[in-house]
Amino acid sequence: MLQPKEILKKFWNYDFFREPQTAIIESVLQKNDTLALMPTGGGKSICFQVPTLAQEGICIVITPLIALMKDQITQLKQRNIKAAAIFSGLSYKEIDVILDNAIFGYYKFLYVSPERLKTELFIERFKKMPVNLIAVDEAHCISQWGYDFRPSYLQIAEIRKYHSEVPILALTASATPEVQKDIVEQLKFKSENIFKKSFIRENISFVVRHEIAKLNKIVEIAQKLSGSGIVYVSNRNKTKEIAEYLFRNNISADFYHAGLTNAERSIRQENWIQNKTRIIVCTNAFGMGIDKPDVRFVIHIDIPETLEAYYQEAGRAGRDGKKSYAVALYTESDKQYLETKVKEKFPEIEQVKKIYNSIFNFYEIAVGSGQFQTKVFDIHHFSKTYNYKPNEVYYALKFLEQEGYIQLNESFFIPSRLMFAIDNLELYKFQLAHKAYEPIIKSILRMYGGIISNFIQINEYDLAKGLRITVNELKKQLYYLRKRKILYYEEKTDEPELIFLTERLHQDNLSFNWKYINERKRITFNKLEAIQKYIESESKCRQEIICNYFGETVMSCGKCDVCIEQKQTTSITKKIEFFRNEILEKITNQFTTIDYFKPTNKLQKTAFELAVRSLLDDELIELNYKNEIRKK
Repeated sequence: MLQPKEILKKFWNYDFFREPQTAIIESVLQKNDTLALMPTGGGKSICFQVPTLAQEGICIVITPLIALMKDQITQLKQRNIKAAAIFSGLSYKEIDVILDNAIFGYYKFLYVSPERLKTELFIERFKKMPVNLIAVDEAHCISQWGYDFRPSYLQIAEIRKYHSEVPILALTASATPEVQKDIVEQLKFKSENIFKKSFIRENISFVVRHEIAKLNKIVEIAQKLSGSGIVYVSNRNKTKEIAEYLFRNNISADFYHAGLTNAERSIRQENWIQNKTRIIVCTNAFGMGIDKPDVRFVIHIDIPETLEAYYQEAGRAGRDGKKSYAVALYTESDKQYLETKVKEKFPEIEQVKKIYNSIFNFYEIAVGSGQFQTKVFDIHHFSKTYNYKPNEVYYALKFLEQEGYIQLNESFFIPSRLMFAIDNLELYKFQLAHKAYEPIIKSILRMYGGIISNFIQINEYDLAKGLRITVNELKKQLYYLRKRKILYYEEKTDEPELIFLTERLHQDNLSFNWKYINERKRITFNKLEAIQKYIESESKCRQEIICNYFGETVMSCGKCDVCIEQKQTTSITKKIEFFRNEILEKITNQFTTIDYFKPTNKLQKTAFELAVRSLLDDELIELNYKNEIRKK
């Protein structure tokens, strides 16, 4: 097997690891349970990918982020590293094939959502897999103290007993000391073993501005700074409005949110990455898994609810190490909106029960049924059907998700997939007996290799074009072949989904952990208070506030707006004192024009005027109507 540095060079073409990647990788290779805290863009994925490639066997990667799964698998495949993912939206057969291939060593990486860990299908296959590492991404989700707690993460420690010798690597970009301790305990580390990269981003200047005319300020920033940027907003409508406003002001911009089609999202993202579009205006659906190094500024029009979320999004600036800016714009009403938004996260229990009941009625699922069923979910159609507000439905769903009853996946794209269900000999016999279907079968075999033993992504348009038939005619033939059990065909999807993690209960039998709910409420409002303090601070360094929050003690950065203001204040104080002494030394009892002292720049002029004012207040000089001064 290759050594870690050789693997890094072969697959990533890097000569050196970043700190603390080397120490983390060595710890994993020594079979130690390890917690790695590395800021956004710090290279967390390499910490489990390199040690996996340095050993025989497969790495199980647990993450709740389907977009991140897809992105990392794409990157691994581009490096000729075999990887697969299991998530909602895949058919039973697809999951079955992927798990079988994992057992027989076909993959080096298998990505799974945490909800899959408790299914019998996964557990039985997991026992037989040659596992060399369990990697837990977004590890803060396991802690009720974290900003994105997910009950399904508590299942992770349970699977360790099937491979007790295999180490676990937990990774997160944001965890307070309290959360770090909880991660170690919940994942049943054999011993505490934590590696941290400093939360300081030395090349980023953090700036907060109380700004009513936010759009004008964005234009001003974009005109003043060079390079590409991200503007984060809280809702989809704003993305389009702001992008159009920037465009009208001759600034190249586009918008992005989860409501766009997959094709639209891909094109807009790629245009921005390639610098064809300068600024992308987006919701927090954008940015996960995107490693664009030359982002010069990230602007938040709307402030996130936690300092963790803000730091993660702001941290997408300046990954190349060059000077960059993270700017937050706010008004007093923004703070009130944040408080309202956080309160909405804890809806009335009776309303939650009512919405829970309506959802199962909507899908006609009886009490005692529905566990692990996945349903496409249009929140607006559902809300309209039952006369709910979309916002109250969303927060009720998030509440039920926190309690472990359902999982809500935001919309994501799964391309069409296909695999033959019979072997080559049987397929040949079918073609002889059904000449009408010979062209489509031969086209599939010619265009897509390995389709006998694996699900392969297909493009219906390309396939139909090659056969000189319409896409609708192609789909009819594919569905006929599926009905005859000649092949498995799963058509593409691009919709939000609901997964029912338990069978339907009578709404009166829904149980809630009140002690935990009240504790979660306390934690949530503490986090709100932390982000508000960051926004409102006028005397403490921004980076210092962030680092202190994550348990790191640092000196003032010298680059944020607060530090710069303090520097200027110190500088102007010294200049005022200088001008006071200068004036008193040079003037006499005769009136002298102020212009005699000739301040050379704006700062000196301000200091000079303040010096004159202070001398007048101290009655050491007097001023006449000609704007001349003399000793009193």
